[in-house]
This record gives sequence, structure tokens and C-alpha cells, in this order.
Amino acid sequence: MTDTDATGTALVTGGARGLGREYALRLAERGLNVAVADIDLQAYEEYEREQAQVDEEGVVAELRDHGVDAIGIEADVTDPDAVQAMADAVADEFGRIDIVVANAGGGVGPNDDTLASELDLEHLHATIERNLYGTIYTCLAVAPYMKEQEYGRIVTVASGAGRQARRDGSYAHYGAAKAGIIMYTKYLAQDVGEYGITANVIAPGYIGTGRLMEAFEKRGIEDVESDTALERIGTPEDCADVVEFLTSDAADYVTGAVLPIDGGQVRGL
Repeated sequence: MTDTDATGTALVTGGARGLGREYALRLAERGLNVAVADIDLQAYEEYEREQAQVDEEGVVAELRDHGVDAIGIEADVTDPDAVQAMADAVADEFGRIDIVVANAGGGVGPNDDTLASELDLEHLHATIERNLYGTIYTCLAVAPYMKEQEYGRIVTVASGAGRQARRDGSYAHYGAAKAGIIMYTKYLAQDVGEYGITANVIAPGYIGTGRLMEAFEKRGIEDVESDTALERIGTPEDCADVVEFLTSDAADYVTGAVLPIDGGQVRGL
């Protein structure tokens, strides 16, 4: 990228493990101070593979190993007051917020009872809150800081499920939440562009995080790979590459875009 000696501050939600951790590390490698927020900063301990990847002192220690300042904040993105307090804490600590990766989210509940015509309402509400509302709350909290400094890079996180429905109509609550993130981000880009702020959304497909690899192995790795044009499962680094681009000088004229990171899994527009 053009700004490998970048300065400033980045906030990554859902940053304690998996893709969020990978985004945070990549931003720290570029020289940015990083705040990671998660409902549980020890969330990496939930999955054996992810625990093996993370420094025993956690992701904040890993970030500081790159010679940058880093802080960890425990916050529930479904609580707008907690999200505002999170943004305020980052601004108080570092003086500004230059980059936000609104990564917190994920599915809720099993695949059962997720058909579009038979949704479990508890799972529906929890999934919409964690994904769509959490993303919106995060953007609402950081936007005033970015407007005041007349600069910002916002990256939200959708999914291939938000771009293409499953053939059987299942996991509809998750797909609907991620589709909502896509459209919200497009509206946000139109709103904040005059302030020098860009807003883009990434849509990962099959990415081999510690958590997801367990599911892929149960289904069969070859079967998962066959769903993609490139015939492989993506890596967290594949996603971090795109986040790095969208938050760099190279993407100054990119906003309101949806960037799939799925190896050609979604075949339609």
C-alpha cells in the first residue's frame, strides 16, 4: 500500500479473535494506534485453534509488540450507550478516530428454524441487533469525530449471505441483517462524503478462521472449496488485504462500494 508508515488511530470492533484480530494486527503493522473492542476480550479462548494463535496475554499485547499504542475495550455493540462510551474512550485516549472497522456481528442460533417463513423470533432479533444495529450504532458514535476532523475511513462487514440467498431459504435472519448493512453503508457514504469520509463494505465468503474451520471440516473441505471459483477456502489475510486497501491512500476515491472476498462464491451481481 502507499502509506505503510501510516499514522493515526483505528478502532476495530469484534477485535479479540478471528477476522477482527487480523484486521487490528494489519493496521498496527502499518503504524496505526489501535483500539480493539469486543464483548469479551478473551473471546479467543472459546476455540482451541484461535487460542493457539493468540499471544497468551491477548490481542492488545500483540498489537503493542508492533510498537504502537493499543487499548482494549469491552463493549456490547447492541447497547448504543456502551458503543458511544467506546468511541468516546478511544477519542479521549488518542485524540481522534481515523479508521473504523465495524466487524462485530455473527450468526445467532443453529441453522435449524432459520427458514425465511419459520424464523425463531428470539434469534431474529438477536441477529439483527448484533449485526445491523451494532454496525449502525458504531457508525453513529464515530461519525461526529470524523466530521470534525474532516477525515475518516469506515469499513463495515457484511457477508456473501447478504448478497445471495441460500437455495433452501435458510439462515434468512443472518442474510437479511447483512443485506441491511450493505444498504446502510451505501447511504452512509452519500451522507458523509462531503466531510472527507469514505464508507465501504466488505462481504467475506468462506474464510478459514479457527471457528469456521471446524464447521468446514464437518461439511467436508473439498465440498466447501468446490463452491468457489478459485477452489480454495479464503484466509484471514485475504480479508485483511482488502481492509488495508480500503483504509489506505490508494482507496481515496472509493466509497459506497461492496467488495466481495469470496473467491467467486457468489455468482450473481
